[in-house]
Amino acid sequence: MKLMFNRPSILFFCAAALLMFDAAFWPAGAQTGKPSSTVPLLDRELFFGDPEISGAQISPDGKFIAFVKPYKGTRNIWVKKTDEPFDAAKPVTNDQRRPVTNYFWSRDGRYILFSQDKGGDENYNVYAVNPSITGAEVPPARNLTDAQGVRAFIYAVPKSDPDAIYVGLNDRDSSWHDLYKVKISTGQRTLIRQNTGQVSGWLFDQKDQLRLATHTAENGDTEILRVTPEGLVKIYSCNVFESCAPLRFHKDSKRVYLVTSKGADDLMRLALLDPETGKEDLVETDPMKRVDFGSASFSELTDDLLSTSYEDERTRVYWTDSSYEADSRLIRSKLPNRDISFDSSTADEKLWLITISSDTEPGERYLFDRAAKRLILQYRVFDKLPREQLATTKAISYPSSDGLQIPAFLTLPKGSDGKNLPMVVFPHGGPWARDSWGYNPYAQFLSNRGYAVLQPNFRSSTGYGKNFLNAGNKQWGEKMQDDLTWGVKAMITQGIADPKRVGIMGGSYGGYAVLAGAAFTPDVYAAGVSIVGPSNLITLLASIPPYWEAGRIIFNERMGDPSRSEGRAQLERQSPLNSANKIKSPLLVVQGANDPRVKKAESDQIVTALRDRGFAVEYIVAPDEGHGFARPVNNMAMMAAAEKFLAKHLGGRFQEGATPEVAQRLKEITVDVKTVEKPKTILAASVTAPKPAAGLTPGKLNYQARIEAGGQTVQVSVVTEIKEENGVWIANETAKLPQGESSDTTTIEKGTLLVIKRSIRQGPVTVDVSFRKNKANGTMVINGQSQPIFSDTGGALFADGAGAYTAVGALPLADGYATTFRNFDLQGQRPSLKQLQVVGSEKVTVPAGTFDAFKVEITSAQGEPGKTTVWIAKDSRRVVKIYAVAPQAVITSELVK
Repeated sequence: MKLMFNRPSILFFCAAALLMFDAAFWPAGAQTGKPSSTVPLLDRELFFGDPEISGAQISPDGKFIAFVKPYKGTRNIWVKKTDEPFDAAKPVTNDQRRPVTNYFWSRDGRYILFSQDKGGDENYNVYAVNPSITGAEVPPARNLTDAQGVRAFIYAVPKSDPDAIYVGLNDRDSSWHDLYKVKISTGQRTLIRQNTGQVSGWLFDQKDQLRLATHTAENGDTEILRVTPEGLVKIYSCNVFESCAPLRFHKDSKRVYLVTSKGADDLMRLALLDPETGKEDLVETDPMKRVDFGSASFSELTDDLLSTSYEDERTRVYWTDSSYEADSRLIRSKLPNRDISFDSSTADEKLWLITISSDTEPGERYLFDRAAKRLILQYRVFDKLPREQLATTKAISYPSSDGLQIPAFLTLPKGSDGKNLPMVVFPHGGPWARDSWGYNPYAQFLSNRGYAVLQPNFRSSTGYGKNFLNAGNKQWGEKMQDDLTWGVKAMITQGIADPKRVGIMGGSYGGYAVLAGAAFTPDVYAAGVSIVGPSNLITLLASIPPYWEAGRIIFNERMGDPSRSEGRAQLERQSPLNSANKIKSPLLVVQGANDPRVKKAESDQIVTALRDRGFAVEYIVAPDEGHGFARPVNNMAMMAAAEKFLAKHLGGRFQEGATPEVAQRLKEITVDVKTVEKPKTILAASVTAPKPAAGLTPGKLNYQARIEAGGQTVQVSVVTEIKEENGVWIANETAKLPQGESSDTTTIEKGTLLVIKRSIRQGPVTVDVSFRKNKANGTMVINGQSQPIFSDTGGALFADGAGAYTAVGALPLADGYATTFRNFDLQGQRPSLKQLQVVGSEKVTVPAGTFDAFKVEITSAQGEPGKTTVWIAKDSRRVVKIYAVAPQAVITSELVK
């Protein structure tokens, strides 16, 4: 079917969407803001505008080619017959809100499937469209996963059933994905495996049998588990400072290809693992012993391993199939000094769409007929971009502060003598990712404006062995930042960079590095552009998306553990926000309002800190974007602002003028920093439990609840009982769900109403935990597997567990009353802070009657999504209604009697 280039699954943070911002339209005939050089100033649109055609994929039968090009101003999927010209194609999707780029053909070629989120929130749904439907301008697209606030993940596309996909959905539990089989033609969903074992990934064999799962243990180990009818059995593991991941089953369906760095070897290797015996056999490691194993390509027709590759200064490919190796040599003879990527093929693998690229070639797509040995050019990405005006990129290295060699890529302006240039340091995101040789629109754009561009693969970058990766553990803003600083020193020493005209620009971790560079090395950089960059590592870790729960231990080990005093002190020291008073270079801060990874508060707080100093800071916020800009008009507006900002402070060239649409959009998303509200920051250590005005009232209350999640509505009966027993309050809540009964029993101290212990019973899950001396200590059992609970709570807990809102009713509620208290997240095993405010009084009618009630809103004090509104009767202080909005569900509960 397809030649698949797979990459080992290394857990990374903020890497996928960091610097892949999409584009918009700018006019030709631009004016330069600085005297021109011998190289013409190229229009922004040539770098960041919509490509005329991109992302082509051939259908399994070879009769059609799908591709992406703008439709009514937004990139969508089009389809044409293979032998037709591209201008004969028809659009098959019509999303005018965000570009559609991630798609593939179903195995039988009947459907095109694609994923899309809303406004950059990264809650992806999977859609299917039948391109053969006629009668409408664009065929209708069906949402196969159809759930709000849920992130779908495609695990497999089975050969045995071309009308199906295996999908993970976190609609039941936002932290973990249950496994479903979804019928493409109807959307019918069948539960295959409920994820009660905190599984982070599933793997099928070549016969489409579910065989393996991956899991992160409590100590941070990555565990590979064999799936059996009785449960999950561990067959392989590596520690938190190593990497291991199953890649694909061997054609014998007995062994699995494994990418691992377990053991004494520094570099990642490819191995074959027998899941039954645990025996591991080496397949290959880097023949030059320089870099990690990179990727493997397989034939979907024969399941044979075809080649392996390694990302070094250039990508090195080692073929294991002689016929494909001969084809590769033939292509290279016709198109020398280019990288070749076999991207998409017919089911019989006789026709291929291949891409040819280099540092000065964004990509040429060819149709390759293997039998006829014929190459036919289909299109060039960014066809109007003059390749002859682009600059070459070369691999370099330099020593850091402790002598560690830092690999990097350097792009110098074409036509320059390479001396005394303004320079932009462009660190990648992740940070557990890397830069590679090839076409980079940012490096080319900036070099065309006259800048030298340095892209360091600082310590913590992947691909250079686990020792290099682990050298960055807990080194955000310190040794990792040194690797950038010493790169600047090296470029100055070599006479390449003008020390007074060095800037820094980057996204996500790269955005953090911009803020850290400005705060911790204020004399190095003359200006910085931070794109979705975190400013406070404590609040960053507190607000990570729930579906990253498997990586929380890894974050704590690689970044620092905020629940421990030494870890919190380290993270506070490394947070640029806490050194904002040292910043003296101008900053441009860019943010997507819907970013689920780096919340808007991260940018708000650094902007307000600088503003309150009377410091010059510019701020751009797009209300319809997330972690990086996807809408072309937003992206072009951002780049226009960044280009002019850098020219002002570093002296490079810039392009003036914009279309009215982009100029207007820039005006709309440019924020007057005077209007930015300073985020409310609450120090966890300062939070003490609120003092109740009364005790609890014994009795039993009945509620009728409605849960809306995943497009379904479930009715639930809930009984809350409060009783006094042995000098403490016992609160018990019992819920009758369609899948059975669950209960939560909480022991509450009299007088203070502080939580002493909790006991939860819900299907295969039991939890018993006590809270004493600011420690949570207990056990969680899932499907018979016991997991310890031991964590700092940071203080006493209030209004947590059963009877929580009854305890809220015992507070001295009044209009305007507000307080903050501490809960404990059992799944994440971490404390969480809640803000409570009485926002007014309302008459509320429920089945039990009409009540004059306080309206109480409870939200996260740490910027996490969700809000709970509680109506509490003024006379009896009974909870009469609850309305809770969470990322994965909406819950309404009303008092019946």
